[in-house]
Amino acid sequence: MKPSDSVQIDAFVASIRNINDVGLSHLHALSIAVGWPHRAEDWQFLRQVGLGIVALDEIERPIGSAMWFPYGEDVATIGMVITSPRLQTNGTAQWLMQHVLGETRGRNLRLNATRAAQRLYLSLDFQPEKTVYQRQGTVRLSVATREREVNGVVRQLQDQDVPAVVARDALAFGVSRQAVISALFAHSSAYGLFREDKLCAFALCRPFGRGHVVGPVVAANDEDAIAVVRPHVLEHDGMFLRLDTHRESGDFVAFLMENGLSVFDTMLTMSFGKRLADFVPDEANPPVTYALASHTLG
Repeated sequence: MKPSDSVQIDAFVASIRNINDVGLSHLHALSIAVGWPHRAEDWQFLRQVGLGIVALDEIERPIGSAMWFPYGEDVATIGMVITSPRLQTNGTAQWLMQHVLGETRGRNLRLNATRAAQRLYLSLDFQPEKTVYQRQGTVRLSVATREREVNGVVRQLQDQDVPAVVARDALAFGVSRQAVISALFAHSSAYGLFREDKLCAFALCRPFGRGHVVGPVVAANDEDAIAVVRPHVLEHDGMFLRLDTHRESGDFVAFLMENGLSVFDTMLTMSFGKRLADFVPDEANPPVTYALASHTLG
């Protein structure tokens, strides 16, 4: 049954509005209220590549939001599920999620849940998958990073490399994200690792929140992942950098730590329908998503 487009919340009636009909300044204020780092520009980018709804109170103030990002016909990620702090225990998020689930019916869904939101998603039959480690900090280059050698050729990627990036990302993510990857590429600095003219790994980096975020990063092993993230680290020495990864240990994590990117927070990747393991390609040394594009985009 389709949820109502309006609902009684406390002493007022809330209504649903398309996210594109709400001003960026209002959306920005909503994320600021819950301590999220998104700039107005980050909201605008997400509106360009995804769909969403906003809950408004009776005087047209946003009190909640939710977005979804369809990939192909079968998959979508869910994100930007926010409720005003004063309304976080009264069912607003559940109401918003019922709308999102109606819009994405028939798709396999993924999201990254804060600790506070995990109970809500469990109640909606989302299943826990992997921890996301939000690593961030002011980059302090190690001597080893400055001197590290690379197995292959690392170069800055150009527009003609986008099809190869999209294809490599699709193998790691499990479905093509052509529109989103192309849009991210246009806003990012990008490096790729090549062997015999074949793209083996890549890493994008773009402005976000307090500084820059690295992601997505796709590689088949730690060594290749380090090779493509290293140029971004070199370029941001002394600056704030963030990277969200499922990796808990190993050489890649050690590389991040030695350059100042420590764990700031954790989230939980959850799925509805197919699990992440169901999307792993059946091939030797498949590419892996070493860093998410974002918590929202996966």
